[in-house]
Amino acid sequence: MSAAAESARTVLEPSPRTKWLSGAFVILYALVASIPLVWIFMTGFKTPQDAIHYPPKVFFDPSLEGYVNLFTTRTRQTPEYMASLPPAETWYDALVRTRNMVIAGPSPFGGRYVNSLIVGFGSTFLAVFLGTLAAYGFSRFKVPIKDDLLFFILSTRMMPPIAVAIPIYLMYRALGLSDTHLGLIILYTAVNISLAVWLLKGFIDEIPPEYEEAAMIDGYTRFQAFRMAVLPQAVTGIAATAIFCLIFSWNEYAFALLLTSGTAQTAPPFIPTIIGEGGLDWPAVGAGTTLFLLPIVVFTILLRKHLLRGITFGAVRK
Repeated sequence: MSAAAESARTVLEPSPRTKWLSGAFVILYALVASIPLVWIFMTGFKTPQDAIHYPPKVFFDPSLEGYVNLFTTRTRQTPEYMASLPPAETWYDALVRTRNMVIAGPSPFGGRYVNSLIVGFGSTFLAVFLGTLAAYGFSRFKVPIKDDLLFFILSTRMMPPIAVAIPIYLMYRALGLSDTHLGLIILYTAVNISLAVWLLKGFIDEIPPEYEEAAMIDGYTRFQAFRMAVLPQAVTGIAATAIFCLIFSWNEYAFALLLTSGTAQTAPPFIPTIIGEGGLDWPAVGAGTTLFLLPIVVFTILLRKHLLRGITFGAVRK
């Protein structure tokens, strides 16, 4: 009897040893995967000398010089000019003067960061909004050549961006959309909407249409039934789709580099240029990368429960 019970337990549930090995493997993988992120975070608090020290320094005296260099533009001055200056009024001014430099003004990083927020979240909202409506239409209505249309939508993700970079650049220049927030939002929305349609259609297919039929029998319109019966149950799928769309829009580099130069330039094309400002300023690069990762991390943490449920939604069928 005990052997039969043990056999049933091992079939339906992993053994304690298997659980321990799986947990150890997951922890090991998480530690290895987090090493680059931790190193970037540490580099943001190093001095330029510690950042390029060989062998690399793991223990060091933390400094905010990287963050000061990230948000300011500095000019190098002669020792005579530095001696003629009055005492520094702020701690960051004093920090810069230790390098025989003075702060000339703010750096463009703040504006580029705001551009990333506008373009990233704006395109994500549009892609999820339009993708939800399109996915609902494909899921609930008899659309002619539905399969062909869905494949065509999916095929737009198969094409490498560099293949259409020049035509899009020429088109945007003719339409006056180069170096504009609207231009990047439209482009990122067009790229992300295929992913949104395919992901959300799978979620909406799992929602029984009887809920909408019952709502329409009670006198609600089709749109009201969609808003009241479908959307609340599709929240997990919408959240998961929003995270994937935001990751693409937030990290996109090629189009942002090609189509923007100043007004609407996002953070990814700007951060590498910090390297050329007065030498290899790796602490500023590390600080900029750390701040650049924060919105994605916070957004993912806020929606982590929906993300987990959204990825596994429909995995087990009755």
